[in-house]
Amino acid sequence: MNQEIIRRAGEIVEKNAGERNYCALALIDMDGYPTVSTITASKAEGIDWITFCTGLGGTKTNRISKCNQASVCFHADDYNITLVGSIDIVTDQDVKNEMWYSGLENHFSGPEDPNFCVLRFKTERYNLLVDWKEARGAME
Repeated sequence: MNQEIIRRAGEIVEKNAGERNYCALALIDMDGYPTVSTITASKAEGIDWITFCTGLGGTKTNRISKCNQASVCFHADDYNITLVGSIDIVTDQDVKNEMWYSGLENHFSGPEDPNFCVLRFKTERYNLLVDWKEARGAME
């Protein structure tokens, strides 16, 4: 049963990646407290990994540089998908090109913008409530 819930949660996460979709990203701030902000998930592979786009030297990247532990939550009336893991800052140009989407034009000149970076979240454990079925565990 867990595999079915994990599969369904992965479909929901992938469906909610891209422009005009938001999730919550929790990071530890510079004073050691948890902080949560909404952010657009650029792409996802099920619940295994999720990417986000942001700027270097901003609040998120500064927090990640200090502590790369993170949590991501996707929520609606019929699901609550909470993922816990680590997040890394990626500046590789090929990755930046792949993750770029048109909504980023409001913030960056293009994927080559030296301030533009990708955050890559890797799930280590999950707490899923999907279609009123629950699953908790660690990634294999």
